[in-house]
Amino acid sequence: MISIMSFLLLALSVSIIFLFNLFRPKKSEARLPPGPKGLPLIGNLHEFDPMHPHLYLYELAKKHGPLMQMKFGCRPAIVISSARVAKLALKNNDLAFSGRPPLIGFQKYSYNGKDITLSNYNETWREMRKLSLIHLFSVKQVVSFRPLRKDEVSTMIQDMIKKSVSSEVINLSRAAFFLTNRIICRAGFGKKYDEMGKRRFDECLKETQELCVAFFFGDYFPFLGWLDKLTGMNSRLEKNFRDLDKIYQETIDDHLDPNRPESMRGDILDLLIQLKQEQAAPVPIEWENVKGILMNVFIAGTDTSASLIVWAMTALIKKPEVMKKAQEEVRNVLGNKGTVDEDDIQNLPYLKAIIKETLRLFPPTPLSVPRETIQKSTVDGFEIPEKTMVYVNVHAIGLDPEYWENPTEFLPDRFLNSAIDYRGHDFGLLPFGSGRRGCPGMNLGLATVELALANLLYSFDWELPHGMKKEDIDMEVSPGVTSHKKIDLCLVGKCYEYNI
Repeated sequence: MISIMSFLLLALSVSIIFLFNLFRPKKSEARLPPGPKGLPLIGNLHEFDPMHPHLYLYELAKKHGPLMQMKFGCRPAIVISSARVAKLALKNNDLAFSGRPPLIGFQKYSYNGKDITLSNYNETWREMRKLSLIHLFSVKQVVSFRPLRKDEVSTMIQDMIKKSVSSEVINLSRAAFFLTNRIICRAGFGKKYDEMGKRRFDECLKETQELCVAFFFGDYFPFLGWLDKLTGMNSRLEKNFRDLDKIYQETIDDHLDPNRPESMRGDILDLLIQLKQEQAAPVPIEWENVKGILMNVFIAGTDTSASLIVWAMTALIKKPEVMKKAQEEVRNVLGNKGTVDEDDIQNLPYLKAIIKETLRLFPPTPLSVPRETIQKSTVDGFEIPEKTMVYVNVHAIGLDPEYWENPTEFLPDRFLNSAIDYRGHDFGLLPFGSGRRGCPGMNLGLATVELALANLLYSFDWELPHGMKKEDIDMEVSPGVTSHKKIDLCLVGKCYEYNI
């Protein structure tokens, strides 16, 4: 009797032989982009760095060029690593590059394509995105959340003042994480962070971030998808999805209660429910659409803003002269007002320049969520076939020497008197994507970053802990979709005179 292991090995061997014949490269007359030569069947998967893919691809592009062809199993892919090529692909061929690959994690978390970020390009997606831009993330809606942003930033600053008085070291990484989570919970779900269950909330988010970049055999070798069951990846994904779905459903049930508290009126979920009940779109809005968009808010809205705040403060503590200039600006504008509010932000051009420079050097998502071409196109003289995965290396573009002078230096002054912006029209700065796939929640996240950073600079003079030099600051990045500083940023804050 053949053992189970022998059967599995036999099945695997047969599958590999079948796939090798099915997916081995076929001769083509098309002029495809250059790229590293891969191995039979697996392509370039063996050399792909899953921990820091943007760094690996950046180095690879130096050898093969800013438009690079690769193959991951049976999936052809291209990597874009320069501003010039990004413009040719994402502006001139925006429609062709507007799809999403049907990856296992994408499909699960998006309720089979019912969200905005991960679903493929189709009529339902177009209508959901239109609704989100008009209602959920409009300027008016972002402004409506000003009181809660002010409240949460003030809470963070007051907590830091207490620690400052007792000379306690402040963990800015944790402070930024808690701040953005508190704001997203209130703006998105109408609940305080503690009411969501901090531990459950944090554990779900951490697991989701890991699974979003995890390897699934079924993504690259469809006929080997059964291996994901053996490795436990399918059950791990399913459990995390159920945990997330439970959070969404509980929050929806609370919002459907006619006696719900005032805090649950006017938040993002409340608006989604109203749009569903009113059937405000030409296509039916289902509960899966509501949950899919909640997933986008939950995953994208927390980590990215916290990451940006931490990297900005890290860059500033390493450049004391830039920190001093930023503090002089905000203190000269505010005087003895005591706190920065959002009306003051427009009078702080150097603060805005610092945020742009941080987005350039430390983009929250250094390697874009992959796209997929929905039709054949031509970019820079090369043919890009339909159903090709597309990675935009935002990290590499921010370091493009053809676009940026002294690209590795943190120089916010480069943005003073400059029209370059991060909204997707300048292809040397693409932290939020561009075109049809641009991030609809950009303004919501940046409002938090601007207010938090301005108050941190106004309220404290920052120093490194005793015995530590700026050269000792570790710049290593944690693995994951979002670019987090691996070692928490811990600083000593001395209260500025107006806050004593």
